Amino acid sequence: MARPDDHELASSVATETGALLVEVRDRLFRSGAGTWEVRDTGDAEAHRHIVSRLAEARPDDAILSEEGRDDPARLSADRVWIVDPLDGTREFSEPGRSDWAVHVALVENGSPTAGAVALPALGTTLCTCPRPLMPESDGRQPRLVVSRSRPPAAAVIIAQALDAELLQLGSAGAKAMAVVLGMADIYAHSGGQYEWDNCAPVAVARAAGLHTSRCDGSELEYNFADPWLPDLLICRPEFADSALAALRRVIDGAA
Repeated sequence: MARPDDHELASSVATETGALLVEVRDRLFRSGAGTWEVRDTGDAEAHRHIVSRLAEARPDDAILSEEGRDDPARLSADRVWIVDPLDGTREFSEPGRSDWAVHVALVENGSPTAGAVALPALGTTLCTCPRPLMPESDGRQPRLVVSRSRPPAAAVIIAQALDAELLQLGSAGAKAMAVVLGMADIYAHSGGQYEWDNCAPVAVARAAGLHTSRCDGSELEYNFADPWLPDLLICRPEFADSALAALRRVIDGAA
């Protein structure tokens, strides 16, 4: 089980990294840097900061980072930090966009036990302790958050079944936190993500009392040799049964 200072560490590291990224982004935009330089520099500097802070604070813990070399020793570690130093590099590289994030999560026995998601352009970090308060339902048509590009199949299926309103956002962390903050009610993804894309968002969403699962309703588990984790559902509890039922009808029909 995570210690109280694990929650504090996740939050502080995510917040610090977010502040660093805001500074990097502003500096590169002022210098006239190109899109790829902005993306690559942000990824690299955020990764270095997170790994350095975690190694200093938790030298015995393992780390799995999107931007780092994978160390197989993490598979036998009791505590593994799974991080996405910059979730939403595309949005990060576009001036004025705020829908990008920093993910920091601690996993023990396959389950995220502490975590934080920073939304640096908004000056906000949500973490597992103190846990976010889930806003009360306003009784309106459900709102489902999707990518700016083509919505994934899971989102389309649920939107049609629940007659949901679609809201467009960029990164996975921004979408998940939109549900935590009450801006949306459902985030469903299928077709491809990795553990670092959703581990911290799932930790924070669970702490807020939201439903989290795979699209077939099974548990989300982490720290596998292959970090591919292609689908998930994060939603308010009152929409979970209907959303999963809609997905199962399609899955059963294709079987």
